[in-house]
Amino acid sequence: MILFAVIDVAGSLPVLLDLQSKHGKIQAGKATLVSGIIMIGFMFLGEQILNIIGIDVSSFAIAGSFIIFFLALEMILGVKFYKDDSATTASIVPIAFPLIAGTGTLTTLLSIRAEYKIENIIIAILINLVFVYLVLRNTYRLEKILGVGGINILRKVFGVILLAIAVKLFRTHAGI
Repeated sequence: MILFAVIDVAGSLPVLLDLQSKHGKIQAGKATLVSGIIMIGFMFLGEQILNIIGIDVSSFAIAGSFIIFFLALEMILGVKFYKDDSATTASIVPIAFPLIAGTGTLTTLLSIRAEYKIENIIIAILINLVFVYLVLRNTYRLEKILGVGGINILRKVFGVILLAIAVKLFRTHAGI
């Protein structure tokens, strides 16, 4: 559930619809596969990569908590902090990275790795990836079903959940 809230592909429907209108059809399979590779790869190699560049996991987690915090504020308040880069294809950048497998997701994976078994985390990633694929594959249908109001409600609810996760992540790694 933590990954579900952080990835928040349902709350990203407005962004996905905008990207789809600008760049054409989203390659759902490609975006899902690349984001899965990024998440699983970072779960196993992330700590070593951070050690090579001299950053401890707690510092990365605190930095990630700020990013999750700002993502939550974007969702709740409708204020844009993140400026989208122009892309020729939307399937990999910005959908697979950083929308799905972004810094918040990667930070969360490192944090929950200390609390849960690797097998459980991989299963959670795979379940989330199935949901990501289904949402990416059906963006227009979901827009019609939920409507603008439904999408906005989803965005706000997941924003509050993300805000709580950011606070918990910060408190845990800052020792507060």
